Amino acid sequence: MNTVKWGIIGCGDVAEVKSGPAFQKVKQSELIAVMRRDKSKAEDFAKRHNVPYHFNNADELLQRNDINAIYIATPPSTHLEYTLMALDAGKDVYLEKPMTLNFVEAKIIVETLKNTSSKLTVAHYRRKLPAFVKVKELLTEGAIGKVLSADIQILQPKESNIIADTEDNWRLNPEVSGGGYFYDIAPHQIDLMFYYFGAIKAAFGFSSADNEIVLVDDIVNGIISFENGVQFRGIWNFIASEHNQKDECVIYGANGSVQFSFYGEEVILKNKDGIQVFPFKNPKHVQQPMIAAAVDYFLEKGKNPCPAEDGLLVMQTMEQLCGRQF
Repeated sequence: MNTVKWGIIGCGDVAEVKSGPAFQKVKQSELIAVMRRDKSKAEDFAKRHNVPYHFNNADELLQRNDINAIYIATPPSTHLEYTLMALDAGKDVYLEKPMTLNFVEAKIIVETLKNTSSKLTVAHYRRKLPAFVKVKELLTEGAIGKVLSADIQILQPKESNIIADTEDNWRLNPEVSGGGYFYDIAPHQIDLMFYYFGAIKAAFGFSSADNEIVLVDDIVNGIISFENGVQFRGIWNFIASEHNQKDECVIYGANGSVQFSFYGEEVILKNKDGIQVFPFKNPKHVQQPMIAAAVDYFLEKGKNPCPAEDGLLVMQTMEQLCGRQF
């Protein structure tokens, strides 16, 4: 195999700009077909993005011999089903976050991969964006000395501009999303902490739901202890006042700190040399660097940029921060 030929299952809002076009822009990558249950919407996506084929049935797409990899971009409630179908069909998989509805489903995928030759990468794409790559470089080179602790504050009003708009707000339906806005955006943040600090020793937290009808967590408050001694605390509040809106991570070291936003484009370094600001520009299709890394992995030209085991750890940690222990 010298070209990854993709089929997309779920060509909705995420695939429109963030990811979909990147499959045609990355070297040795081609987008062959897309699938969406609504046939007219699948056809519309295919026409606008110059995709040769479209389907409203996943089986038809998976049966195509000219497709060797699948991007699963549906809501989490169908991630397990479509991933198992793709693996059974012998396809490699690029799987949207959160990996599944819950830890149990994620574990099924990890176990299934042990008995297949197919490969799987989880779409924790911030690992490959320039700002977050810079943070890792600063930590690795000792710009703030020994890393001691990290603090995340995500304070967002009910109508937040960091949450993607959809026709129906499935993110607030736990049977579809797994757990509200926290399950939608926290995978990126927790994954980056794991990516920066390594193995997790313990995680614990509390959560609460403000709305008795919509049973998803509005506030999650958690702590993590990493095996290397780094201590983490995080608060996610999705019913905050607009006046208190915040999206911030600060990593503290013995000799300084690194500060950044998960949705901004700059990194601020404070140490004995003063304050340095590193500006960045994200690519138009923010998943393109991660997709390029996944293509290299599928073609055996590089290592897996985010293995299923990492996605499993993120799912477990999210549930622990919500107060569910294992």
